[in-house]
Amino acid sequence: MRSTTGDQDSQAAGHASPHLDDRERDQAEAHSTPRALVVHEIIREEGETALERSARALMWSALAAGLSMGFSFLTQAVLQTRLSPSSASGISLVAAAGYCVGFIIVVLGRQQLFTESTLTVILPVLTRRDARTLLAALRLWVIVLSANLVGTWIFAGILVLPTPFTLRLVPALEMLGHSSLESAFATTALKAVLAGWLIALMVWLLPNARSAAVIIIAIVTYVVSLCGLSHVIAGSAEAAYMVLRGEADIVDYLGRFLAPTLLGNVIGGVALVGLLNHASIAPEMNGRGGA
Repeated sequence: MRSTTGDQDSQAAGHASPHLDDRERDQAEAHSTPRALVVHEIIREEGETALERSARALMWSALAAGLSMGFSFLTQAVLQTRLSPSSASGISLVAAAGYCVGFIIVVLGRQQLFTESTLTVILPVLTRRDARTLLAALRLWVIVLSANLVGTWIFAGILVLPTPFTLRLVPALEMLGHSSLESAFATTALKAVLAGWLIALMVWLLPNARSAAVIIIAIVTYVVSLCGLSHVIAGSAEAAYMVLRGEADIVDYLGRFLAPTLLGNVIGGVALVGLLNHASIAPEMNGRGGA
């Protein structure tokens, strides 16, 4: 009969190969994929850290993120202009890759982006389940969303300046701007649900990405661009540009872009990723005395 200590040792070894020494086992564990519960905990800790940040810190980080996201708009326009300057049929497959730039800057630069926060901050709310955490999450969302949008408007204002650089890009910029405002409310909201879903899934994938983080960000955001999905911050720079150019008004920005896109991104990030992924590991958390 095997002893209790022997059973524990066997479990701790995790069925490790007897052909590996301790150092090799450590190396194997270091390259193993974290379990879903570990990924959940990593993202929840990021959310807890964000909730503890001061309003000023959140505002400046989110403003930086809004400005950085403007580079997605600009890079797409530059690529489109250089690759197919006479094309008005839509963004090319190569130019769509420019959409990834802003997201790579924001994610790797640890700047505060609203659509990332829909996942990271909702996990502490679902884990703690108290009013204090919910109010803290709402506070963060309001600050981050507002500062993100201000940043996109500032960037759009820069692109409106009549310089030789920006004037060459006007056809491509306007084509992208029109695409953010052309769909009906329900269509934009549906595209925003899918975009919010993908961006939140990207956040869920990153703890496993390690050195492939840039590739994960690029692939997911390229799909968002290629499918013409709606992202509330990236698309804000495009819609704001149209308003500042006089091609649309503030009612168009609020009603045709912001409202449906914000609604869809929140549903996609919170409901389809945050709630479902939390529910998938909740029994394991409860088994360990968690929420």
